Amino acid sequence: MRTKRRRGALLAALLGCATTTHAVTSRPGTAVSLPEGAPGVGFDDLRYSAVLHRVLAPSGRSGRLNLVEPDTLRVTSIAGFSARSTYEGGHDDGPTSVEEAASKLWVTDRTSRTLVSVDPQSRSLGKSTPLGHEPDYVRFVAATGELWITEPDADRIELMKLGADGSLSAAGTIAVKNGPESLVIDERRGRAYTHRWQRSTVAIDVKTRAVVAEWPNGCSASRGIALDTARGFLFAACREGAVSVLDVAHDGRILSTLRQGSGFDVIGYSEKLGHLYLAGGECGCWLILGVKSSGKLTLLERGTAPAATHCATADDAGHFWVCDPKAGRLLRFDDTHPGSSG
Repeated sequence: MRTKRRRGALLAALLGCATTTHAVTSRPGTAVSLPEGAPGVGFDDLRYSAVLHRVLAPSGRSGRLNLVEPDTLRVTSIAGFSARSTYEGGHDDGPTSVEEAASKLWVTDRTSRTLVSVDPQSRSLGKSTPLGHEPDYVRFVAATGELWITEPDADRIELMKLGADGSLSAAGTIAVKNGPESLVIDERRGRAYTHRWQRSTVAIDVKTRAVVAEWPNGCSASRGIALDTARGFLFAACREGAVSVLDVAHDGRILSTLRQGSGFDVIGYSEKLGHLYLAGGECGCWLILGVKSSGKLTLLERGTAPAATHCATADDAGHFWVCDPKAGRLLRFDDTHPGSSG
């Protein structure tokens, strides 16, 4: 998600809205320093690959894509992207988003405005494909064999067709006015979801490419997004410190909203545990939220986090991860709470 953001007024009354308090824990997490991490790394997209069994961390400014094994903490670092010697905050440089498709990793390079293929086995960079505008997120749509790249400065999503030989060809664009911020693909329902900068989330039919629905999301400043595919829960995180659960099967109805912390951006979710993970620099905190079958959010734990953090993700080994941009590292935490999917 970009650092240049437009903001609107905060929505006041929301269905199921709750503000909760909870004791703050101080467990420090296990630090994983990344190559060329000093003097800082502009993290944006932070993900986990169950296929590779690695946390995927595009590390803007350093010019590297870092892959971290969640148990041993071994780091595989792939260089060759745009790099800068100095860190000025934010995440507007170098590799910033990654997707997995056709046995390759696909990485957006914000500086060069390109989409770069990466062979994770040989750790080598392949073809670099120019994009029409500065990229943000990249996600793969299996139903159409396309890579979708969000380009917020152009208010659009750019589509690239992925050929059987790994080649890319232009496949059109989708206009998303006042967006798109974040992107998640719902293969089960043939939809893609993305935010407008304020107040709402849109649903896009992946085959017709039409915006088929728009729902209030409870955010003054929309940021992170995640999906529970099985239960049809879409999570919308707000920079001002709220997170909402939208029911995609019932016109995006807000099932619950919880306000706790601030400065949220990239969020993580464990569908196995029914746990949502958030981190915010403005609150200096990370959160574990439980998600009941009703869609109700509950605060399970709140801990201290680095002041510049804004991203979190989860692996499938019982951990969640928080970025520490100023130190150029990741922090791994154990999730010791029982599952909340019941």
